[in-house]
Parts: sequence; structure tokens; C-alpha cells
Amino acid sequence: MLQLTQKERMLLEDQKNHEELCIKKYLKYANEAQDVQLKQLFTYYASVEQEHLSTVTQILAGQVPNTSSQQGGQQKKQQQNQQSFTGNTAYNENDIALCKDALTTEKYVSSTYDTTIFECADKNVRQVLNHIQKEEQEHGEGLFNYIKSKGAYKLQ
Repeated sequence: MLQLTQKERMLLEDQKNHEELCIKKYLKYANEAQDVQLKQLFTYYASVEQEHLSTVTQILAGQVPNTSSQQGGQQKKQQQNQQSFTGNTAYNENDIALCKDALTTEKYVSSTYDTTIFECADKNVRQVLNHIQKEEQEHGEGLFNYIKSKGAYKLQ
């Protein structure tokens, strides 16, 4: 059984709260989005965030989840993020606002995982959290790709 320090527990409780917020946001945004592809992306990300929440909850309960079972879905996740968004480049301003908010949230959540990873003493826990952080970054990539595909994210 994994014994967490007070600091580890505090940081993991924060991550749990962040995951709960991400799930709520993605489900809300899936209902609000006009573009069908964007609805699907938000719904998919909500399901991945639910996996993250489950993993963090397991760690808080003193269990170290096995990341090898999570690796199976990795190819699907990468395809989801690297898909080319089809259709015209016309976009709904609200859809883009939802994406930008979600992207800002992903940037923040990814950065908080960075701190939590460095503060965890158990190597296996660090690996599990690193896996989650990588998926958060992939969500950011998918959101960025959607915004860019609509011509709403100008690179300078």
C-alpha cells in the first residue's frame, strides 16, 4: 500500500479537483458547441479526463495504477489529436471561444502536473502522472489544431 506524504496528498487532491473541473467543462462545451467535430472532440476529452480522475483517485487511495493498460488507447488518442478537421474554415465565434478557454485550462493543468510529478517520491506514481500530463498536452495540441484549422489562431 502506497503511503503518501501530506504534501503529495495535497497536490494530488488539487489534481483531482482539476480533473473534475475539466470533465465538467468538456461536457458543458460539448453541449454548447455548434461544430459536430468539436462536439466529438470535447466529448472524447471528457472521457479521457474521467480516466485521469479515476487514476488520481486510486493513487489517493494508496494504489499505484498500472499504466500499461492505458497504453492501448494511446494510438486512438494520438489519431484523435492529429486528425485533420474537415469542412470549410468558417467557424462559430463561440466555438472558438470555448476552444481557447479549454486550451488555457489544459495549459494550466499540465503545468500543475509538472509540480506534482516533481514532488512525488514514488517512481511508479511519477510515471503514472507523467502519462496523464502527456495526455493533457495532447488535448492542448488537439484544441490548438482545431483553432488553427479554422484560421482563428494566427501564428506570428
